[in-house]
Amino acid sequence: MTKNDIMLFGLSMLIMILGVLVSVAFLTLLERKVLGYIQIRKGPNKVGMVGILQPFADGVKLFTKEQIFPNYSNYMSYYFSPVVSFIISLMVWMLMPYYFNMISFNLGLLFFLCCISLGVYTVMIAGWSSNSNYTLLGGLRAVAQTISYEVSLTLIMMSSVILIMDFNFLKFFYFQEIVWFIFMMMPLGLCWLSSSLAEMNRTPFDFAEGESELVSGFNLEYSSGGFALIFLAEYSSILFMSMLFILIYMGGYSLSLMFYFKMVIISFIFIWIRGTLPRYRYDKLMYLSWKSYLPVSLNFLLFFISLKIFLT
Repeated sequence: MTKNDIMLFGLSMLIMILGVLVSVAFLTLLERKVLGYIQIRKGPNKVGMVGILQPFADGVKLFTKEQIFPNYSNYMSYYFSPVVSFIISLMVWMLMPYYFNMISFNLGLLFFLCCISLGVYTVMIAGWSSNSNYTLLGGLRAVAQTISYEVSLTLIMMSSVILIMDFNFLKFFYFQEIVWFIFMMMPLGLCWLSSSLAEMNRTPFDFAEGESELVSGFNLEYSSGGFALIFLAEYSSILFMSMLFILIYMGGYSLSLMFYFKMVIISFIFIWIRGTLPRYRYDKLMYLSWKSYLPVSLNFLLFFISLKIFLT
């Protein structure tokens, strides 16, 4: 690998990260607009033409506000956990399977699982280091929920891996040229979509910030830059999960407008669900994971293993 290759690689990663950050900014605008129209109001429409500069105004406001630190917080953990959370959410984008100037991971799927597992620690440390009972309780709930749904998420992904017998995300495109996997495994695709909602603490599974006694969950004590980084990490993960759904179930990665259109549609579904569904009950959330998704994903996994053996 020459010096020029390394420079080109670094430049392409930088451009991709900037693209992700701009996408996250406009995803927040899309969410506020869609929720506004669902609730029969306009949403942001003052800053710039039809509110298009609103995300940038919010970003400037958040990052220029004074950072407040609780007296009894564990300063280093409190300060760095949002930063680490944000870095992990951007690192996982290295898996985007571009055809040139990028890393082509042969074990990309395992790297993804490692990154989402690490994300749990940042939530836990953010909740604990604030030294508040509310944040600790919110963090614990978020961690319990995320760990529970990681299990079913992994098993659902394993069914797709058994079909292509590879961990490389690029291979999904070659195997879906004739028929998308969503038509072959519709129940698993829907399980994946709702599991990814629970994995990211999104409505209707946003218990970490939903209960009256939790106030705002693990990010209660955060303000200005720290809160903005947690917010960016969450929306970056939403976009990544949308992309992953398309990679695994809706035709894989292709250099076309259709790919990005599908990505917008899936992101829109995440927002639509938030504006439509009421919050679940916490015990039902856990039952859904351990008593519904786990048996379904295990049965499908056994089915696809036997199918693969039979066909070979």
